[in-house]
Amino acid sequence: MEIERINENTVKFNLSYGDIEARGFSKEDVWYNRDKSEELFWDMMDELGDDTEFEVEGPLWIQVNAMNEGIEVIVTRAHLPKNAESSQFPFGIEDPEELFDPIFDAITESEEESEEDLQVADRLFVFNEFDQIIPLASKMISLEDEFDSQLYAFEDRYYLNLRFDYSLIEKKRAKDIASMVTEYGAVSKMSIHRIGEYGKEVMGSDVFEQVNKYFS
Repeated sequence: MEIERINENTVKFNLSYGDIEARGFSKEDVWYNRDKSEELFWDMMDELGDDTEFEVEGPLWIQVNAMNEGIEVIVTRAHLPKNAESSQFPFGIEDPEELFDPIFDAITESEEESEEDLQVADRLFVFNEFDQIIPLASKMISLEDEFDSQLYAFEDRYYLNLRFDYSLIEKKRAKDIASMVTEYGAVSKMSIHRIGEYGKEVMGSDVFEQVNKYFS
């Protein structure tokens, strides 16, 4: 993989399909799998290193170009002027959980979302300490019939997954619930598939009920 710093706010990645496979992904993962493309993106960003001085913060403009031998990914960090709306900028993102919609849409413009994508969504949050989940649980237990929940441990952190069924709950309501969780934790850059594969399941369901039962 080649990394080129274009300017203060833009960095470009060039990946051959050989680079992609070496990271454990396939060409099909890049084109058709939202979660896998998310993992690949953060693997790329992890290789920037401190010397690039490129911090991922605020709205991002992510452009993906297909090439014969691989892909070119251009990431631009947008700076919003005061009182400006993020919608004024290409791929302006206010909500971190929406970060990967632009990159996935850019490489799958003709690919229709599956019924599962439309009906079910996982939202993954990370906590540095288990104690951060305890006060959250007392606040969220009354809402637990609106989603499924699982808790995992991975690399000295705890990952809470909330699974929303959009046939039962409105997307706006799901975002409101996710916002409540971010008062105690942070939106994770990992995918639930990676955490499910490499992490240790602590609680497989009814996380807030169990936390309240044993720790409140």
